Amino acid sequence: MATAELIAETPVAAEVAAIVARSRAAQAQIENATQEQVDTWIRGMVYAVCKPGMDEEIARETVEETQLGNYEGKFKKISVKTRATLYDIIDDKSVGIIEEDAARNIVKLAKPVGVIGALSPSTNPEATPVIKAISAVKGRNSIIVCPHPRAKLINAKICNLMRDALVKMGAPADLVIPIEVPSVEKTNEVMKQCDRILATGGTPMVKAAYSSGTPALGVGVGNAVITVDDTADLDDAATKILLSKTLDYAASCSSDNSVVLLDAIYDAMLEKLKGKGGFVIEGENKTKLQNAIWEDGEHINAKVVAQSAQFIADYAGFEIPENTAFFIVPETGYGPDYKFSGEKMTVTMALYRAKDIEDAIRLTNAIQGYQGQGHSCGIYSTSDENIMKLAAGTKTSRVMVNQPQSASNSGNLWNGMRQTFSLGCGSWGGNGTNNNVTWRDLINETWVSKPLAQNKVIPSDAELFGKDIIELVG
Repeated sequence: MATAELIAETPVAAEVAAIVARSRAAQAQIENATQEQVDTWIRGMVYAVCKPGMDEEIARETVEETQLGNYEGKFKKISVKTRATLYDIIDDKSVGIIEEDAARNIVKLAKPVGVIGALSPSTNPEATPVIKAISAVKGRNSIIVCPHPRAKLINAKICNLMRDALVKMGAPADLVIPIEVPSVEKTNEVMKQCDRILATGGTPMVKAAYSSGTPALGVGVGNAVITVDDTADLDDAATKILLSKTLDYAASCSSDNSVVLLDAIYDAMLEKLKGKGGFVIEGENKTKLQNAIWEDGEHINAKVVAQSAQFIADYAGFEIPENTAFFIVPETGYGPDYKFSGEKMTVTMALYRAKDIEDAIRLTNAIQGYQGQGHSCGIYSTSDENIMKLAAGTKTSRVMVNQPQSASNSGNLWNGMRQTFSLGCGSWGGNGTNNNVTWRDLINETWVSKPLAQNKVIPSDAELFGKDIIELVG
């Protein structure tokens, strides 16, 4: 754990040290809490923010403050996603013995980490603090939530609702502490002084988390690539791509950034997508859209992130039909010279054509080799062979099958993925884990090993190595 002697005596460092001390004192009070207690607390924390009326208020105020996404998307996250996350973990055993391996005569005990320093992005500031907070408390930790400045008010509101609920249930309020006046310097100090970092946000902040000197769980860039093959239910695929592409105006990094259609169904599927409100952008409009999304040709323009198609079209300076829900940009290349092959954080998808499933795999790897490697991809297909080829052939941590990507890879009621907003991308994305990060990543584990009833015996060389190896190497 971080120690006071190691903390530089600057005003910000001293301010953060005082906050961390409060957090650490609260965590010490629940160090030996029972399973029943922590499960009661996290139930109360979630209900405080998702109860009828409050969920509507939070959704509305989140959009008002951040000017990102839409009310419907925010409401689903604060009302449904938080409930689903609680349901996903409530029966998990996180206190005492959490696992037994009879064959190896080993039992595993859960121990808290201490103070969790959490980063919360402007794109998902309504549910992220809640999900991270209940994961922390489930492991008998405390948490300090550092919001994006664009979401500081809603972050404070949500954290204070959870604090009030904790007090009503007899737990310390300081198990959850918001940074109410955020800054990069203050966030960096929290990361230096806490015991583990749970980082969700832009690439610079995640990199800062990894370089802070504190153990960090970060996430990689999302740039989901979705394949539709020639066995897919095209109507179902189009409906789900619409849902995924437009959920909260593509605030999620899991939104469908590129869609790859196999030759055999390319024309038919494109018509289905157009029928769902997709508008094809080509020629001069493509240039205008590119200039609107990327400032100086490099950085995503915050003014168009998570905005409606009409807002972006007006900003870019081109006309669109009244029913336009998202943009379709036909593309052939990938990499820095083909900006639409990267993450866009808008209701914009690049559209690619592939000869067959092998070509789709090639395109997926090429696109994600530019951005998004390790995060996730998806496929609409009824062919198990194609599904497993895509899974085996891509450098990805998640493959969503016949599911809306942005609503599914972080867990949903229709699949078995762990509920979270923190998606590890493995070594492909520069992360230490492939997991959907939950409470299990926020504990220490003590392994208790007892002697086996019968010692293991190393077999003979002939059994262990085999005759062929012995003759070849010997």
